[in-house]
Formats: sequence, structure tokens, C-alpha cells
Amino acid sequence: MPSSNTTSDDASNLIDPVLQSSHAVHKTPLYYQSLIGLLKPLYRLQVWRRSHKNDNYQQEVDQRFGKQYPSRPAVNANIDKGVIWCHAVSLGETNTVAPLLDMLLVNGYQIWLTNTTQTGFARGASRFAEKIAQGQMSHSYVPVDSSAVIETFLTHVQPIAALFVETELWANILTKLSEHRIPSILVNGRLSASSFQSYQKIGAVSDSMMKNLSLIITQDGDSAKRFRQLGASSAQIRVAGSLKWVINASKLDDKAIEDSSIHSKKADLRAEFCIVDRPVWVAASTHDGEEAAALSLQQQLLSQSALADTLLIIVPRHPERFDAVADFIQKTGLNMARRSDGDAIDADTQVYLADSMGEMMTWYTLANVALVGGSLVDIGGHNPVEPASVATPVLMGRYTQSCQSVVDKLASVGALYQPSNESYCPIESDSSNSADAQMASDNQLKANNKPSHKKTVYNREDAISIYVQLENWLSNLTLATQAGQAGEQITVQQQAVLTRQFTMIEDVIELSSNQDSL
Repeated sequence: MPSSNTTSDDASNLIDPVLQSSHAVHKTPLYYQSLIGLLKPLYRLQVWRRSHKNDNYQQEVDQRFGKQYPSRPAVNANIDKGVIWCHAVSLGETNTVAPLLDMLLVNGYQIWLTNTTQTGFARGASRFAEKIAQGQMSHSYVPVDSSAVIETFLTHVQPIAALFVETELWANILTKLSEHRIPSILVNGRLSASSFQSYQKIGAVSDSMMKNLSLIITQDGDSAKRFRQLGASSAQIRVAGSLKWVINASKLDDKAIEDSSIHSKKADLRAEFCIVDRPVWVAASTHDGEEAAALSLQQQLLSQSALADTLLIIVPRHPERFDAVADFIQKTGLNMARRSDGDAIDADTQVYLADSMGEMMTWYTLANVALVGGSLVDIGGHNPVEPASVATPVLMGRYTQSCQSVVDKLASVGALYQPSNESYCPIESDSSNSADAQMASDNQLKANNKPSHKKTVYNREDAISIYVQLENWLSNLTLATQAGQAGEQITVQQQAVLTRQFTMIEDVIELSSNQDSL
């Protein structure tokens, strides 16, 4: 990537002109600016401790502290609408906003993408590798929230608008954007109760950020209400639904979704991996502790004669944990094959470690059932729309605060099971799968569930509930298919959220451009 030095509430409503009618800049409180100045050297030390052994350490430092950036995206001779800066914190936010960035690129905008975490940066680099290579996009770490650094960054990038994904906002950044009359838009905004309480503790800072934002596009009404309580006006806020519903795939990703018929693609993939007649489930985007839970469930399934040939595919969320997860699987005594070693799945394989990148949709498509991680431990839950979009029914633990509205919607049609979720409406089986059979499964799990020295990541009741549903779906694949199809149908219905948020962004950019030309 070339481098150059630098020195310096109704979704259908049109954007209200009040959003851009005043160019008053709401200054960041002095105590916040002073605190950022004091913390800046400590943050640099933190970056050194975390990244100094990485090959791209100097690049990361230069970009975070305004020393050097990639070149601006190349101007398209046919259509040039300007550069939009988009900040996505980590992997999840990058995946969520990717379809929106695709649409902006198709419509003539150039994109400058920034990330905070290394995982997010790696995902941005891989997801948009082709666009970066072609010069339509530039990509860097986010600049530290220092006025001088932000000034240097904006002078170099020259964005016509700035997008921030979901929650993360920085007061000095928003103030600088307001000073430069660059509209700032929160897309797919989500404000949980805990985040709201954190923002309330710095009320003056939060108030300045709310007032400097040009538009806040929220996922739901609860988030909209909390943003208003922090100081945003109703005219700034639109409720548009969640971009998590939008299927995220690139040309470099996930051959699983290339076929127009997902059902024929499922059959083709299962034949390719030699697992045509086996029950298969995937534990995807797992975190520390969740692999142990999945392996415990797998051992219970294998103890059932009807499910003795079940295959579990494990996909850890973070690449740096691949080796540790492999060691843990080996210690269980289960027969493992490993993707990175080129191992084939044979009749004796009980666990397949999918330690690869960019193949998640392949594993979701292969599976009869998907357990989506980040939900058994308190991460907030990763996006269940990906498995639902390929007609695979979903299991999740209780920690789904990052995507609860999506979880509830999928649960309401029987496509997702979550313990104690009152929205869940099961799809009834045509066969006689009696309550007695479920009770037998429950008792079997209780009998075999031996005490563990590992940290318990979810309680016994959740473990039993998830196991019973998993066994039910794997024992009755027709029922699992029906649940998966329900999820696929509702996912298709929700795709309009992408167009809604795109239109709102364009309206703000156009309004800002018209006012600047006056």
C-alpha cells in the first residue's frame, strides 16, 4: 500500500434541515482535552507493549499519532463524489458496516476506513483487499483523539463526511469535524443501558458529542431514547433498523453463498467435505471458555447411539488462539482434524478445527445447526444473521446484548433458540418427539455432566436447555431444516435496512454540500 508523509424516528422521513442549519461548534470540555493530553504518552506505551513485536508496529504508531498515512483514494475519472471516512472499532463493526461501504463505493464515493483493534484492522484489510489495491479505498488505524493529530488526519484525508459505527464516539474528533463543517453520522447506532450509564458519568463530554453529531441512525427505539437523554435532539435521530440483518460477503469471502440456491450449495459442500450422511454442528466465533462448553456438548451427543457419528466444527474468533484451542481439543481425547494442517475429515473425525480466515459462511452452510459464540461468555453475542441467511438454525447463550433485537426476531419464528427467551416460538415437529424423550435427554445430560475445574461459562440450566435443543435438531434434521428456512426467509425480508441507512447518509451529504455552496 503506497504511503505519503503528512505534516499537518421514522425511517422514511427526509433529513430535517435543522440538522445542518446551524454550524455552531460545541467545544469539548477543557478537562477532557487536558486528560487526553496527559493520557497520550501512556497510550503510546500501551501500543508499544501490545504491538512492538508485530511487523507493522511502526506503521501502527505512525498512523495512530499522525506521522504518516497511506495515500488518499484515487479519483475516479467518471464519477467522484468525494472521500467518506468510516470508523469501525473492531471485527464485528467492520463486518456490520461492510455492505454499506460496498454500496457507497458502487455509488461513486471513495472510502477511508479506520479501525481501533488489530483484529478489526486485519479484517478490514482482507475484506476490502481488492478495493484498497484498486485505490478506491484507503485504510489505517484510527488517529488518537488529540486535536493536533485529528487536524493532521483531516487535512490529509479531506473527507466530505464521517461515519461512526454503532457506539464508539470521540469528543475531540467530533469537535474538529464540526469546526471543519464536515457532517458526522452515527450509523447503526446502538446504546445499551450499561453504555448509557457510562456516558452519563461524563455528562458534559457526552452532551458536546451529541450536539456535534449531524445525524444519529439508530437500530431501535430504546437506543434512540437513550441518545436523546444524553443530549441529542429528536431532529437528529432516525430509527432505521439494524445493519446486522444485511448479509455480509465479499468476492474474497465465503464460497458458500455464491450459488443462487443455498439448499443445493449445502448439498454440494457436504459432498465436498465427505460428510453427506453425518449430523454436523458448528460452534462459531468462540471465545475462551466457549470451546470447553462446545466440546462438553459434543461428548454428550457422541454418547447417544443415534448421534454417535456427529461432527463438531469449531471456529475460534481470534487467530491468536488457534494453537491453544488445538491443544485443548487434543486433551479431551476426541479425534481432531485441523484445517490449517490440510487434514481431511474422515469417518473417525469427531472435531474439526476450522482455524482459517474468510471461510465462516462455508462452515455455517455445512452445518445442520450453529452455536454462535460470544454469547456463552459475556461478550454480547456475535451476529446470528450469517447462519440464518444460509438456512441454518441457531443456538445462542444468554449474553446477546449486542444483537438482542435480531435474536428476538429470529427466535419469534423458531429459527433461533436461546434459553429463557420469551420470544421463542418453536416450529412443531411432524414426528412424535415427545416430552418424555426430552426429559430423557435432560436426565442423560445431568447424569453425565461431571464437575469441571474449568471456569463455568454458563449455568447448568442453560447447558441443559441448549443441549436438549441441539439434540432435538440434530436428531430431527427435517425439523432443523424447517427452522433454518424460517430464518432465511426473515433475513431476506430485512434487507431493506441497508437502503434506508444509505439514503439517510446521502441526504445529509447532499444537504451539507448545498449549504456550503450558498
